Amino acid sequence: MANQLDSKIVVALDYADEELALDFTRRVSPLLCKLKIGKELFTRAGPQLVRRLVDQGFDVFLDLKFHDIPATVAGAIAASADLGVWMVNVHCLGGSRMLEAARSSLDRHGGPTLLTGVTVLTSMQKEDLIELGIDQSPQDLVFRLASLAATSGLDGIVCSGQEAGAIKQHFGNAFLRITPGIRPASYGSSDDQRRILTPGEALAGGSSYLVVGRPVTGARDPAESLLAIKKEIGEDSDRD
Repeated sequence: MANQLDSKIVVALDYADEELALDFTRRVSPLLCKLKIGKELFTRAGPQLVRRLVDQGFDVFLDLKFHDIPATVAGAIAASADLGVWMVNVHCLGGSRMLEAARSSLDRHGGPTLLTGVTVLTSMQKEDLIELGIDQSPQDLVFRLASLAATSGLDGIVCSGQEAGAIKQHFGNAFLRITPGIRPASYGSSDDQRRILTPGEALAGGSSYLVVGRPVTGARDPAESLLAIKKEIGEDSDRD
């Protein structure tokens, strides 16, 4: 269940070590942000870290991008919901049968966990899709996969802020747009992201939640960097 203040910022815990991730969480309140746990940290620290953060009151986005046969994904989704996560995702390229199996699994579980679908990674451009035999622009493919996610009953998608506005207009505000590749104007590098926006640009363009990683977790003072982003988008900056 989302926090009462429902911060739009999801901090990606891009740490290779569990203790470094926990050190960050000790500096912030669950009211300041949500947290995203991806493949590396989950592989190193396991579900016990997810449970620990959920028990501390954090909304956790479990970003494992499940993509497998429908029965396997359905089981993984149920296991994720058992952890009490705020959100879990699948990869839309798994197709409608897989997406519908994930949706049915959550419905049977009956909890509040949200289900979103990954469309096109924000590190990918048209030439990357051509290499895979997909002769579409990233924007066109995102829209096609968003349609598949919506008809399969997902709560929203993960997409670039560059596509979020069109997705919002077509599918409505209730269909969530989770946007990675967020880089504050003061941050000097795009890292390995290509289709990037500032926090303000992404929210103004139609994003529902902003996933911010290295600009926060790689900063000299991660908590202060987070507070600066919250100030940029007009969120309450009270640490408590």
